[in-house]
Amino acid sequence: MSDAQLPKLFIPGPVDIAPETYEAMRQPMIGHRGGDFEALYASIQPNLKPILGTERPVYISTSSAWGVMEGCIRNLVQKKVLNLCCGAFSDKWFGVAESCGKNAEKIQVEWGEAIDPEAVRAKLAEGGFDTVTLVHNETSTGVLNDLAAIAAVVNEFPEVLLVVDTVSSLSAVPIDMDKLGIDVVLAGVQKALALPPGLAVFAISEAALERAATTEGRGYYFDFLEFEKNAAKNNTPSTPAISLLYALKQKVDAIMAEGLEARFARHDKLNAMVHAWAAKHGFAQFPPEGNRSKTLTTLANNDQIDVPAFIKALRAKHNILINGGYGKIKGVTFRISNMGNECEQSMQELIDALDDVIVDFI
Repeated sequence: MSDAQLPKLFIPGPVDIAPETYEAMRQPMIGHRGGDFEALYASIQPNLKPILGTERPVYISTSSAWGVMEGCIRNLVQKKVLNLCCGAFSDKWFGVAESCGKNAEKIQVEWGEAIDPEAVRAKLAEGGFDTVTLVHNETSTGVLNDLAAIAAVVNEFPEVLLVVDTVSSLSAVPIDMDKLGIDVVLAGVQKALALPPGLAVFAISEAALERAATTEGRGYYFDFLEFEKNAAKNNTPSTPAISLLYALKQKVDAIMAEGLEARFARHDKLNAMVHAWAAKHGFAQFPPEGNRSKTLTTLANNDQIDVPAFIKALRAKHNILINGGYGKIKGVTFRISNMGNECEQSMQELIDALDDVIVDFI
């Protein structure tokens, strides 16, 4: 299939890749157990660390984010994990914990609602927990949870580690791992970071590393101690996707050249453009005000349009792809992304296309 046939992506991920990122992937192959690779790995760290808000090493895993998410369960949970569930991906983390044979409980809110920090405090006060998992930006519902408030609550319980999935928020909103006292920050690279799928990046606190050292059954591929040992030598435990590391190097350098504050402001502005379009046509926001994602917009289908037909028409007429609802809210919501490399011009082209097509559906 030629590029001309492929649609412009405004889906919640993967997102479109910049030509310069693809070009970085064309660099010659190198051995991964030698000085050339170690130099590449080391060159990524200075600009990757501030994106996660940490001075800790940032590990690079050739996997999806789910590999590291399961790895967190295997490395850190010795007593009981509390999964904060507010959508498809946070809900699944509870299932993964159970499938790993761990003792797990959850705080479950309706899809479209955010996690209440006070509910977290009340549940942790019951005792017995040693780990909490949180999806910061729940891609299935468009909910942006209050990371700072939840981290502050978890920090009231010194024996409890906080693990945060930032797959669709990392680099688009501030992530201050060290300042907030988060124990693991992890992300896949195919959403807000705007890289091809296939890598996950994550950093862990000293407390998390100490916990992992006393946890049995960590496995090998996602063993935190193996990542730490190899990171000290600017390397990875297993064969890495070297071409994607070249892409990661290009991308983190570009992010820091843009400036984190400028990048945050850009995502906020583009997100507001989608919100304005939705209000113009009478579509309600699915998440509550104050907890809405800055990287995608999840809209309630309150006008009862034929969402699959609308998405199909948008692609047929303008070669643009947005996404319907996910899981149990498929058909009652639809989602529009503004994350990664998008700019005012590309978002305006999207909005013009949406305006052109929506008149046939409302």
